[in-house]
Amino acid sequence: MSNSTTGAQLVIKVLEEQGVKHVFGYPGGAIMPIYDALYGAPVKHYLTRHEQGAGFAAVGYARSTGKLGVCFATSGPGATNLITALADAMMDSVPLLAITGQVPTAAIGSDAFQEVDVLGMSLSCTKHSYMVERAEDLAEILQEAMYLAQSGRPGPVLVDIPKDIQLAKVPFHPFAAPQDEQPKVSQTEVAKANQLLCDAKRPVAYIGGGVQSADAQSQLMQFLEKTHMPAVSTLKALGSVTPDYDYDLGMLGMHGTQAANLAVQQCDLLVCIGARFDDRVTGNLAKFAAGAKVIHLDIDPAEVGKRKPAAASLIADLKQSLPQLECVVTNSEWLETIEALQRQHAWRYDYPGEKVFAPYLLNQLSQKLPNTAVVCCDVGQHQMWVAQHMKFSHPSNHLSSGGAGTMGFGLPAAIGAQIARPDNTVITVSGDGSIMMNIQELATIRRNNLPVKILILDNQRLGMVRQWQQLFFDGRYSETDLSDNPDFVSLAAVFGIPGQTITHANQVDDAVDAIVNAQGPYILHACIDDKENVWPLVPPGAANDEMMTESLS
Repeated sequence: MSNSTTGAQLVIKVLEEQGVKHVFGYPGGAIMPIYDALYGAPVKHYLTRHEQGAGFAAVGYARSTGKLGVCFATSGPGATNLITALADAMMDSVPLLAITGQVPTAAIGSDAFQEVDVLGMSLSCTKHSYMVERAEDLAEILQEAMYLAQSGRPGPVLVDIPKDIQLAKVPFHPFAAPQDEQPKVSQTEVAKANQLLCDAKRPVAYIGGGVQSADAQSQLMQFLEKTHMPAVSTLKALGSVTPDYDYDLGMLGMHGTQAANLAVQQCDLLVCIGARFDDRVTGNLAKFAAGAKVIHLDIDPAEVGKRKPAAASLIADLKQSLPQLECVVTNSEWLETIEALQRQHAWRYDYPGEKVFAPYLLNQLSQKLPNTAVVCCDVGQHQMWVAQHMKFSHPSNHLSSGGAGTMGFGLPAAIGAQIARPDNTVITVSGDGSIMMNIQELATIRRNNLPVKILILDNQRLGMVRQWQQLFFDGRYSETDLSDNPDFVSLAAVFGIPGQTITHANQVDDAVDAIVNAQGPYILHACIDDKENVWPLVPPGAANDEMMTESLS
């Protein structure tokens, strides 16, 4: 690289040198110099049809690979449209770099056209945000931002670059990234943890998204297979425990499996591995695993003891801390109890009706997809059904907006995942509400000829809100009717995407075969019962063993 180049050219060169091959974005006035520098560059840019789509495509790219996701947007509304994706990445610890254009330095603070204080707006939903004030600082800021996004607990970082700095001649100084010094595990805490493991009669491993962030699935499975410890997972951790593990109880929490919730409530030791005791997991916190001591493994000390006190805390990378746990074999009486819970609360798919039964459809889809497939989810009832009824061999194969719960996540995230993993099947499961949030990204699929599969579970309602209105608001269904939905198959056809609509249970098997075997993009529009609810459900304020398992009406 020459010693002097424009700021815009330097942005692209730094991305190249750091191994970035794909970026997502939408151009505009304040970022035009960077887009000019992209022209002919080896970094491949994917034009989405909305900046939020670019942000979520970058999130999907990062979560399906573990690599840094990168997105671009212009100033003002372009930058504000990225904020939801930044918040989503922050909540789910996703390594993301957002580069935004800004009005020229001299115009900042003058209410210039498309001027917005994106630095101030993004501070609470990023690991760090930068405003580049001097051209000579640009190279170091970019390199530091990329390091920060990927080090420790990953997360989003924003770099806001005024237009004059993009055009200025700037020097390039290679950035010596600090050695990522992982915290060393306290041997005192290790000794405490191992004593707790030896003393426990009813242990449960509580698995969180930190396993994926640390790429520690191998260490986790070695620990579980040696101890036979029952395991429960958060939404983001699904796939961390491999489907063939005998004592995998599935997801816990508000819509968790009965076996998982009951086991946690009965345990005397909870081994928390990269999880944060989120309120959707714990229900009534005071009643959550009330008789259990906690061993907490996490790289982020801020999470330890934040919601549940720990009797032992191993603050370190999970690859380092997990192997230091003693592999004490779980006693047979507890395992017999676990096996009984699994038998008593196994899912049933013999739905008596003629309508499409979403859990059956998703179970069939799970069985027929290759184990390398990536399943992206939007947010709503369908998200919980996917978590309950589909199996995943790795956490990077299940992408769902966990902490933020963002409707509209699924389609652009699937685009990012498909670009990152072109040889794998990628499917997004959406509801009729969520799909409309970023439906414009069908154009991105068409433009890039991406073989993304789209499953829409259509109950013509905002289903999760309707369910709560039924159960907790005396059936006052306020603004949840979506019976004026478009014909989704016809809409997809406008973008050159084939598909079909199904309305009856006897159509499900053939339809699942069609979407799984489609060579290009495909849409399956499944019309489901508008009164179907997600069970079980832990009501507000209740303990996890106080689940509702049927309608109150």
